[in-house]
Order: sequence, then structure tokens, then C-alpha cells
Amino acid sequence: MFLSALGNVAFSYAGHNVVLEIQATIPSTPENPSKKAMWKGVFIAYVIVAICYLPVAFIGYWVFGNGVEDNILLTLHKPVWIVAAANIFVVFHVVGSYQVFAMPVFDMIETFAVKTMKYQPSFSLRFLVRMAFVAFTLFVAITFPFFGGLMGFFGGFALAPTTYYLPCIIWLRLKKPKRFGLSWTINWVCIIVGILLTVLSPIGGMWSIIKSVKTYHFYQ
Repeated sequence: MFLSALGNVAFSYAGHNVVLEIQATIPSTPENPSKKAMWKGVFIAYVIVAICYLPVAFIGYWVFGNGVEDNILLTLHKPVWIVAAANIFVVFHVVGSYQVFAMPVFDMIETFAVKTMKYQPSFSLRFLVRMAFVAFTLFVAITFPFFGGLMGFFGGFALAPTTYYLPCIIWLRLKKPKRFGLSWTINWVCIIVGILLTVLSPIGGMWSIIKSVKTYHFYQ
């Protein structure tokens, strides 16, 4: 459970796939480059995420231990109004964040359809592509509802490398900071932690999935 939880944390803090998309919408000039505003926005966003996630993680584990569900709202039963309000906010969060995180995928599929399959770019193409993708993800989510295990597996296997240590390796190669300096040390710490996440989290996630499969029946 602990290893899978590490993957969940890695998954929660992985935002590399939308950073460039968001930064591209920020006005940028030589005097006021977009990276300054982006840095402030990312810093504030991650602080808010930490404030929201970490207390729930620590308090949830303190109260429920390993008995907590992947979705902590399934573990809580009262007060009813707080659980209901939390579920409503989850809906708002998912509706908004899904659009942001899926946008690069939409763009990739639509580019492939236009350039490779020679479809004409149109509203109908965008509508059909996006509806098909949403329907596919919905089908997969209903068929394989191993939420925590899948988050742990993909958080470590897919997102930890591209979010935590590959950017640090590239930065070290390009900038070549002073050895054992602050930047050099921080980046190497991120690299080591990221590699550990990549190795350990998929193990925990897969173990959680295998454990769930033993008692799972499709669409029941």
C-alpha cells in the first residue's frame, strides 16, 4: 500500500504534459517573458495542491490506517453534508481538469487525423475525435475500476520519469551548474527520488491491482 501511495503522490503532482500548453497562452515579450509569470503560477498552484492533499493524506492515514479506500470519500460516512459537498467539488474539479489534461491528447489525435489520414479540419472532426476519446476512457474506467492501483502504477512508471528526473537530467546537461552547488544538489536529489519512484511505485500499484482482481467481477 505504501509503494502504491507513492505512485499516487507522483501522479497527483505530475503536470508536465500541460505546462507548455498553459505557458503558450501567456503573453511573452523580451522585457517580460512568460516564464516569470509561469513560475509564479506553478509555485502558487503546487503550494495550494500541497495544502489540499497533504492534510487529507496524513489525517486520513492517522484515522483509518491501511483501511482507507483509494477514494477517501468512500471511507467517510458522516457528516453527510460534508461528504456530499466534497463529491460535488470533485465533479467540478474533474470536469475542469479533464479538459486541461486531455487537450494535448486531443491535439495529437486531431493532428494525426488531418496530416496522416488526410481528413479536413472541421468542427465535426474535433467533436467526433473528442467524444470518441471520452467514450473510450469512460469504458476503460468502468471496466477496470482499480483507481488507486492504476494511479500508483502509471504514476511511477510513466509520469515519474517525465516529471521528476528527466527534466533534471536535461537541465544539468544544458546548464552544467557547479558540482555540489545548490542547484546541482537539488536536481540530483530529484533524480534519485524520481528513479526510486519509477522502480518502487509500479510494484506497489501492480500488487494493489492483483489484490483487487482476485475479488473483482466485471460490471458488478
